[in-house]
Amino acid sequence: MATVTVLVIAAIPFSSMRLGLPDGSAEEKDSSPYRAHMITTEAFGPGFNSQIPTVLSLDKAVAEDDLIALQASVSTTLFNLDNVAAVVPAAVSDDNKTLLFQVVSTVEPSSVETEKLVSDIRGLADEFSTDYGAELGVTGLTATNIDISKQISDVLPLYLGTVLLLSMLLLILVFRSILIPLIAAGGFLLTVFATLGSVVAVYQWGWLGELFGVHTPGPILSFLPIFLIGILFGLAMDYQLFLVSGMREAHVHGKNTLDAINFGLRSSRAVVIAAALIMITVFGGFAFSHLAMIRPIGFGLAFGVLVDAFLVRMILVPAAMSIFGKATWWIPKWLDRILPDVDVEGAKLERKQLH
Repeated sequence: MATVTVLVIAAIPFSSMRLGLPDGSAEEKDSSPYRAHMITTEAFGPGFNSQIPTVLSLDKAVAEDDLIALQASVSTTLFNLDNVAAVVPAAVSDDNKTLLFQVVSTVEPSSVETEKLVSDIRGLADEFSTDYGAELGVTGLTATNIDISKQISDVLPLYLGTVLLLSMLLLILVFRSILIPLIAAGGFLLTVFATLGSVVAVYQWGWLGELFGVHTPGPILSFLPIFLIGILFGLAMDYQLFLVSGMREAHVHGKNTLDAINFGLRSSRAVVIAAALIMITVFGGFAFSHLAMIRPIGFGLAFGVLVDAFLVRMILVPAAMSIFGKATWWIPKWLDRILPDVDVEGAKLERKQLH
């Protein structure tokens, strides 16, 4: 229970996770990108680091005499939005059918207010279509980052669910049990949420920021959750197979559940501990990289391996199996008959040798 409580507490920050891509303010203070970012911010304002190109595509060409009035009208409408510092009519196409405006925000590109501003600009599409007969589009690095982050956030539950479903099917096949795959999947979910929660706490909230070189907290790297889930899943299932294979081997040879759990832990924990420590050391080194995009990946993977190997696989999984007792190995007879026997423990081979 204490292990679950610790993991749930670590997972709490996950509920406020924001995805994005780091800008120059997240780099090392002595780096060129950081210095250039800060010089631009101090001289012109934070929004100049990533202006928002807004394109107006007209159904028909606008007359030269009406062009300035149209640019002024569109600029005024855009400028009246919240968190807009300036609107610059940047260019007009040769056929006078496409107008480009640069919208400069009053806040940093990675802020929540900038996300809202991009949404507000896009919300003017119907108004511009009615008033000017024009199609409105928003482009640029800021808008692209926002769109990519949103798409990744939308598919993340499906991705995680697919990974868990496939892993449960494979574990049912290997261990011929219903509860063991459920326990493994539940433990992996706790690992993922606790890991992402810790990443949010450090890199988005700024906790222990000085230790990990986070001087400007911001959104979490947009593709980090998918990358992290994939790597941690592979390692977690390795540890699960190492530990539970020994337990099942003992169970197949007639040991009761508690004795089988103890046998599996004694025979496999040294390998799991050594493997986990190696991965924690390797990943942990990247947590102190000079690149802002690499640091959260290294930290998340190191923390995830630490949690999964030492809390989930070594404590939580054996504890849950001991609570369920003999039911841990239960599988419906009809399912047991139709499943192929993969015999990963080599029990059949051992019996043949004995005879």
